[in-house]
Amino acid sequence: MAAKSAITSLKALGEAEAGCRRCPLYKNATQVVPGEGPAPAQIMMVGEQPGDQEDRQGKPFVGPAGRILAQALEEAGIARDEVFVTNAVKHFKFEPRGKRRLHKRPDVHEIERCRWWLDLERKLVRPALIVALGATAVRSVSGRTLAIGKIRGQVMRLADGGRMVATIHPSYVLRIEDEADKRAQFRQLVADLKASKRALGADAA
Repeated sequence: MAAKSAITSLKALGEAEAGCRRCPLYKNATQVVPGEGPAPAQIMMVGEQPGDQEDRQGKPFVGPAGRILAQALEEAGIARDEVFVTNAVKHFKFEPRGKRRLHKRPDVHEIERCRWWLDLERKLVRPALIVALGATAVRSVSGRTLAIGKIRGQVMRLADGGRMVATIHPSYVLRIEDEADKRAQFRQLVADLKASKRALGADAA
C-alpha cells in the first residue's frame, strides 16, 4: 500500500484504495468505490458505504439514494457537480439473500480502518464544510457517536479545525412507508442542505 506522502492526487488515491486490505470487506465486494468530484471543493458529502449499484458501477451515489440526494441538492440550490461525494467505508458490506444483496451496516472496526482513506480525501479536497449523511458518516468524520436528531442542520467545529453539518442519509427517506412522513423528512434534508449553503455564504460575506 502506498505511503500517505506518495498520494498527492485523487487519481493516485483511487488507485491506492483499489489495493486496500485494511479490513476484510474487499473480499466480497465487486470493487472499491472511491470518492468523486472536484478538488478542491467547498462541500464534501460523506455517506455510509456504497450500495448495490455503487458497488457494480464503481461510483458513489448512483443508486436510489443517490437520486434522492441529487433531488435534495437541486432543491437546496447546490450544484451537484461542484460537490465532492464519498463514503465513510469504501467497500459494499452486504448479506446475500437469494439473488439479492442486502445492505449491512459497517461496524466500528471497519469504520475506523477506512478512516485512513477519508482523512486523505479531506487533505486533497480541502472542503470548507463536510456534510455527514447519517450516523456512520458522523462517527467517521467526528470520531464520536452523536445522535443525528440532536445535531442535524447545525454547524459543528471538528477537533482538527474543520466544520461539519450532520443530516440523515438519503436512504432513510427511501425506507419510510408513510408518504406524509417521507415528504417531511425529505423537506428536512433539503433544509439541512440549505443550512450548509448558508454557512458557506457567511464565510464569503
